[in-house]
Amino acid sequence: MTPENLTGPICVHAEAPVWSPSWGGIRWVDGEAADLVTLRDDGIHRLHLDDDYAAFFRPRAAGGFVALGARSLHLSDTADGPARIAATFDLGQARFNDGTVDTHGRLLAGSMALDDAGAVGRVLRIGADLGTTEVLSGVEVSNGIGFTSDGARAYYVDTATGRVDVFDVIDGDLHDRRGFVSIPEDLGSPDGLTVAADGSVWVALWGGSAVHGYAADGSQIARIELPVPQVSACTFGGDDLGTLFITTSAQGLDADHGTEAGSLFAVRPGVSGQAVVPFAG
Repeated sequence: MTPENLTGPICVHAEAPVWSPSWGGIRWVDGEAADLVTLRDDGIHRLHLDDDYAAFFRPRAAGGFVALGARSLHLSDTADGPARIAATFDLGQARFNDGTVDTHGRLLAGSMALDDAGAVGRVLRIGADLGTTEVLSGVEVSNGIGFTSDGARAYYVDTATGRVDVFDVIDGDLHDRRGFVSIPEDLGSPDGLTVAADGSVWVALWGGSAVHGYAADGSQIARIELPVPQVSACTFGGDDLGTLFITTSAQGLDADHGTEAGSLFAVRPGVSGQAVVPFAG
């Protein structure tokens, strides 16, 4: 499988891709620019958040979108903004980094430590009323979170552990955290992930120039190689949800790195994803 470069290197730190017909296709963030970037038939569109960082976003059930910045939650009533700050969170020596919406329409917002502060990140569950519950603590770099189509299992990455973990989901809560797969250091570090409709898990490898696919039993079923070192996240999309969109990053690379880092890639791995769950708020 050879991924196609859809955009060229238009971002510094492309992350958190999401497919939704509500905004015309595939959208992702350019983190430090605090931009939401959308690829449509007529080209690239950017929407800037009034924030220091853009972490991730999801469509809203009522229309528009929710976006997490460094420490703030932004709401928009339309797909293309503008967005307003609706809540701000005390994250201490951390900022939001990645997250998702669970099967009940609640945000799961993960954070990461800043300035080598250690395991001070958390995962917060944010309801429609914007009230919060702490789901996980002691996190260093919270990244991918995804659920199986039946809602029975959730997969999670704290990149600093070098693992993808799995939880049982009971009445919407996460239970019995355990290792799903460990990534050898020479293959990179697990970053963003997505779960296909068949239960397979697709994980971006930061520093590993690849996305790995794993069956539900943890066995590796695919390796998709990218021509850039820092592969940040992936999601399924397209009309049949059979295209895997992959974000890549030039964050921290030398100015003369000479690669396509910062591009959005796409490939057809032979499985299909799930429709995105909107935020209930």
